[in-house]
Amino acid sequence: MKKLIVNADDFGLHTLINQGIIKGYREGFITSTSLMPSAPAFAEAVALAKENPGLGIGIHLTLVGSVAPVLPAAEVSTLVDANGLFPADYVAFAKRFYTGAVSSAELEAELRAQIEKALAAGVNITHVDSHQHTHVLPFVNGLVLKLCNEYNIRRIRIPKEGYTFSGGFSAGLGRKVGRAGLSFCADMAAMAAEGKGISHPDHFFGMLAGGNLNAELVGNIIRSLPEGVSEIMTHPGLDTESLSKVFTWHYHWRQELDAYLSATNKALLEQEHVALTNFGGLD
Repeated sequence: MKKLIVNADDFGLHTLINQGIIKGYREGFITSTSLMPSAPAFAEAVALAKENPGLGIGIHLTLVGSVAPVLPAAEVSTLVDANGLFPADYVAFAKRFYTGAVSSAELEAELRAQIEKALAAGVNITHVDSHQHTHVLPFVNGLVLKLCNEYNIRRIRIPKEGYTFSGGFSAGLGRKVGRAGLSFCADMAAMAAEGKGISHPDHFFGMLAGGNLNAELVGNIIRSLPEGVSEIMTHPGLDTESLSKVFTWHYHWRQELDAYLSATNKALLEQEHVALTNFGGLD
């Protein structure tokens, strides 16, 4: 049987992202989202989650993205820059982490604070994932799995997209190399999770074309879905022009949202006998 989780990342990062995710859930086939505990629109995201209890809610652990930590910056000084914000991307974080510049005690304290803030919000947490997938990096992954067990979170994202999968998206060499490295780390993380009794979807899509999905590409993924549980990672939002003034990622937020509102793709789900679920539906 083919089951599909459509997970919208960055819930809480911006009101236009929050509203886009909820529109995609109510009117489309987004089934799950990932809540950023330290993001500026967190409170709005929590309120929307409570209004839509059927939407799966994960914890989007955040160590990058130029947002503030949950803990005071002075308590996690090795994790933040001079402005008290996390580094811009996972490359910057990895350089600091693997050169020993990051305090493991501060890292654990911040991740613990993020998990506790999300759990205290009173929404039904289904899983853990992370901003730019830092949770599958070697050594970071071990800490995340330890915390998952401690807080009884039994499901996790494994962002392992097939090494040769394109789904019709034309990617440059940099994206392909980055995807290959991440998929390798995710494969190791999957084995570690299974060893801890933490479950995950069987398949993952949306990495190579991250931020660039559209109705055609999502349709191609649906046609390609193998047996088992698959996750599509997506980044919807209401207004690409407005969001592009805030974030420099060159994402196509509205285009991604429209992919899940598409009547053609809704019909394709039925044609391909795909059952929708969220992380809470994993065995």
